[in-house]
Amino acid sequence: MSPSARSARSPKHLVEVQRETVSVPVASSRLADLSRNVLRALRIPRAMLSITFVSARRMAALNKQHLGHQGPTDVITFALGTDPVNGVQGDIYICPEVARRQAGEHRVGVREEIARLVVHGTLHACGWEHPEDDARTTSPMWRRQEQLMQRFWLTPAQGA
Repeated sequence: MSPSARSARSPKHLVEVQRETVSVPVASSRLADLSRNVLRALRIPRAMLSITFVSARRMAALNKQHLGHQGPTDVITFALGTDPVNGVQGDIYICPEVARRQAGEHRVGVREEIARLVVHGTLHACGWEHPEDDARTTSPMWRRQEQLMQRFWLTPAQGA
């Protein structure tokens, strides 16, 4: 195995991707690699993240139960903190149905929107926050998200 292949699967950054009865048009391994690249770019020494793709119904239930909001949302991240052994820990839930709708609204591809939500969720798991109002798209977190998207998704050969 080449050094670059070895580092892409670093045991220091454990990222598991699951799908709960939903279709996702991107390979799980590619999304896990994207999250690992974000962790490395943020200089997070150790992390354990789960990324789960869920139905709109399941996302609506999570949204109501944990955030008190009605209906499905695109991504919910539970940043579970940091411990000395495992480092950053978090659970990220993404709804592909909402991602598809947003991709159309933003005039981007569905794969790009799903990748953006993986980056967004990974940033939240690492402690990044943004305002909930219109200022979110000009916040430091949003700018960092878009830099990471450019580096690892939109032009991966240049950023790898």
